[in-house]
Amino acid sequence: MYRIIKKEVLAPTLSLIEIQAPLVAGKAKAGQFIILRVEEGGERIPLTIADFDREKGTITCVFQEVGKTTKQLGTLEEGDGIEDFVGPLGLPTHIKDYGSVVCVGGGVGVAPIYPIARAMKEAGNEVIGIIGARNKEILFWEDRMRAACTELRVATDDGSYGRHGFVTDLLKEAIEEKKGLGLCIAIGPLPMMRAVTNLTREYGLKTMVSLNSIMVDGTGMCGCCRVTVGGETKFACVDGPEFDGHLVDFEEMARRSVIYKPMEQLALERYLNEPEHKCCCGRGGGK
Repeated sequence: MYRIIKKEVLAPTLSLIEIQAPLVAGKAKAGQFIILRVEEGGERIPLTIADFDREKGTITCVFQEVGKTTKQLGTLEEGDGIEDFVGPLGLPTHIKDYGSVVCVGGGVGVAPIYPIARAMKEAGNEVIGIIGARNKEILFWEDRMRAACTELRVATDDGSYGRHGFVTDLLKEAIEEKKGLGLCIAIGPLPMMRAVTNLTREYGLKTMVSLNSIMVDGTGMCGCCRVTVGGETKFACVDGPEFDGHLVDFEEMARRSVIYKPMEQLALERYLNEPEHKCCCGRGGGK
């Protein structure tokens, strides 16, 4: 099994786990993801790589407890094991010196945007970081992002911290202030990424987004993660997860993203109502 060597609760229902996986850590790059399975017979879920340490042989992932499997993953503690941990998967972010790059992270998207911002800065770019969340309580990694960026701008929807507003408000200001931006990279909830691309399209700023479409095998064989980009069918797991946001059919992706919601809710209810359920670590998986 792959052992969890560190766990940190970042906010209610939001956790960080650092997993011992030297082979994955040895190849991981910014923008890639992994697929894990908590226990034998369990669901396979993709998680974006939030950080990696080649010397320690570890991969860091940040996840939000939403469905049955992420709730189950949230019950694990340091020292517990995970049945399967596969990666790195997907194409890494294309890192080069664009001159100036703006990296936008919304909600949990702050985690995967961090290694990208760090790599872009190391490549010689001026990196303008923009992060946001619904409120201060669920905003995390401000310190990491500040270190990874040339400058950092922060917003919360309710105004409890930083700028009162959305990341798009800060992005609009950055675009108008920083003439000649070479690239925008945005990761976060689907509506946020769509709003970012609608904004940057007006300014002709190339924008890459990381798509978290429904995924099963992660190797391009099942076709579940298909998305339409520039009128062509692409697989997020092997052709992405990053795509030109101006070419993504967000409307189609939004429809596909909720197609299994009733079944996901049923699986979660069954899990929560079975206190005798045991995960691979032997702890109860009920409420």
